[in-house]
Amino acid sequence: MADRVETLLKDHPRVRVLREGFPDPEGRCVVYWMQRAQRGKDNAALNLAIALGNALKKPVVAVFGLTANYPGAQERHYHFLIDGLIDAAGDLADRGVRFVLRTGSPDRVVKEFASEVRPAIVIGDDNPIRVGREWRDSVARDLEIPFRCVDADVVVPSSLFPKEEYAARTIRPKIHRVLNDYLKPIPNIKANVQWPIDLAAPMGEALERYDLIKTLNVGGAGRVENYRGGTREAERRLKLFIEKRLPRYATDRNEPTPYMTSELSAHLHFGHIGPLTLALAAIASEAPRESVDVYLEELIVRRELAINYVWRNDRYDRLEGCPEWALGTLAEHRADHRPHLYSSDDLEFARTHDPLWNASQKEMVLTGRMHNYLRMYWAKKILEWTPDAATAFRIAVDLNDRYEMDGRDPNGYTGIAWAIGGKHDRPWPERPIFGTVRFMSYASTSKKFDSNAYIARVRSLEQKILFD
Repeated sequence: MADRVETLLKDHPRVRVLREGFPDPEGRCVVYWMQRAQRGKDNAALNLAIALGNALKKPVVAVFGLTANYPGAQERHYHFLIDGLIDAAGDLADRGVRFVLRTGSPDRVVKEFASEVRPAIVIGDDNPIRVGREWRDSVARDLEIPFRCVDADVVVPSSLFPKEEYAARTIRPKIHRVLNDYLKPIPNIKANVQWPIDLAAPMGEALERYDLIKTLNVGGAGRVENYRGGTREAERRLKLFIEKRLPRYATDRNEPTPYMTSELSAHLHFGHIGPLTLALAAIASEAPRESVDVYLEELIVRRELAINYVWRNDRYDRLEGCPEWALGTLAEHRADHRPHLYSSDDLEFARTHDPLWNASQKEMVLTGRMHNYLRMYWAKKILEWTPDAATAFRIAVDLNDRYEMDGRDPNGYTGIAWAIGGKHDRPWPERPIFGTVRFMSYASTSKKFDSNAYIARVRSLEQKILFD
């Protein structure tokens, strides 16, 4: 048994040790702390917990701490999250793992639960976002047993890129050098030892959506009807994407009417499906190789570049996290005349002169998503229409985090940093307001797709929602 446990605990680039040590032989179970990877399948963190439980001949229990105070999170996000927890609970049960949901700050929930069940070891899923790191550090300080976190929501482990990467061109060859080592299915092993009756710690709140929403008492942006979270919905969307959209992805991915993207960014953000699952499905498809390659570039290289930025730059959600060349040129042009200036309320309620921007903002508010290409234009216009770049960055982050279903995510912060602060980009010809930060205009953006059709679609959607 000891040899098997030692093998499982050997150094691995996907595993971060927050508290050293061999599992407590007197421990009564293995605890998997689920937070970022909210799924019961294709989950490397859960697999390690189950493998350790089997090696130690102990049961495995998954605990989730549900806080009502996650920064920026709104009612719509909690509905989506609870969809995922319902699916996760069922998949965990199929694998012989008990699921515990408790409300409260996740670090406090985990510490209190560990004191009740006295586990041999705690395994978590890692998270580069600041609040997630703070929770994990808090737990690591107070636990008296080993604690490890698994980087379960990237294809290539983030630890292989210990420094902040300059651009996609610097991280791409590093990823491709090792990519085949990690493009392998995750086996969904089952727990061998059942949770015993005499280890009957209170199992927390039942997974009933509206009771939980009422208990949490969250407000803000309301639920988006017909935008469901969870692994089942993610699998349905993946099937649609592979069969109908991926074959045309290389040529049509920037077309927002109709969408030709996977529309899985929110499910990835909440961990309802993992990027490895998506990558393997694309590779196994019959889509043209060009489309598969372009999709893998977005899913792996670009997404993991964003995650690298958030891991390695503590100022990822502020203008100060952007490169010096961009900060300098934006400062030089801070006093430039701005033909249009809008307040944060004007922007939130889409009261600008630009019909394409207004449509993008309304789509985000109404549906919880905005097409990837338009998100770039949306952020750049906020820079153009506000007093300075720091204000623009703050407003963009606020709107993105509150309304986008995939808000509060490395991709979102990186996209804003690219659009406003030149992150992962290069200097362009100098112009007013932007300096040498890349500029996007209504005229040039409209040429990329049928902007009139997109604006009409959003107007139709707005009318339908208003009068339904």
